[in-house]
Amino acid sequence: MRASALIGSIVLLTWATFTTADAGAVVQVMVVGTYHMSNPHHDMHDVQSDDVLAPGRQAEIAGIVNGIARFRPTVVDVEWPRDVADKRYAAYLSGALAPSRDESVQLGFRLAKQMGLPRVNGIDVDGDFPYEPVENYAKAHGKMPLLQAADDRIAAEVAHYNGLLAHGSIADVLRAMNEPESASRDNDFYRTTLKIGDNANQPGADLLAAWYKRNFYICANLVQKTSPGDRVVVFYGSGHLFLLRQCVSETPGFRLVEANAWLPR
Repeated sequence: MRASALIGSIVLLTWATFTTADAGAVVQVMVVGTYHMSNPHHDMHDVQSDDVLAPGRQAEIAGIVNGIARFRPTVVDVEWPRDVADKRYAAYLSGALAPSRDESVQLGFRLAKQMGLPRVNGIDVDGDFPYEPVENYAKAHGKMPLLQAADDRIAAEVAHYNGLLAHGSIADVLRAMNEPESASRDNDFYRTTLKIGDNANQPGADLLAAWYKRNFYICANLVQKTSPGDRVVVFYGSGHLFLLRQCVSETPGFRLVEANAWLPR
């Protein structure tokens, strides 16, 4: 065999071995967009949650967790800072945590305990949200109808979720939120802000950059708290869903898993 052919064969064999091993080491990530079950009113438009501690809602949550548990997660991430999640999950496991309506407890802690996981990762990062300069520029330059139309679309989407929750189940709402098309629509507002500004004065782009920065810091925490072959479930407010899905999908060695394949009907 000629030397060049031998070298080529070795390269191909090495590549095949690497890709086979690499495929088995892929980190699978299911990002589950949620609404805030404790009604903290942190967002411009909120789903109005009823009492998730009521027996009927508890049964629905148990069904959701059982469905996701079939994915056999090895890691659970929630929308809290690391120190908060560490402290509260330890209290949850010991029975010392007071009853909580927060989705991090109701979904994240419950799933992690059911899977026998010793910890839950808090991956949240705070960030700026400079909306006031966007609004001021829009008012001064006749752009408010553009912002108002984007806001109206969000309000209509939230009203739809409120209707699903009022007449159906929590799983109904989560399935609607986790449709890829819904995640894309939720991100439309932020992209719309790119139309607000001119030349060196770009408040819309500044807002978008701040929002992207926060979400990519969150995704960095997600990525850094994994090992090859992990199966990760992330519970996060649905407004973050588009960018977290994008980040996972575009990160080498990671594969996005659709939540709706595991949520109960």
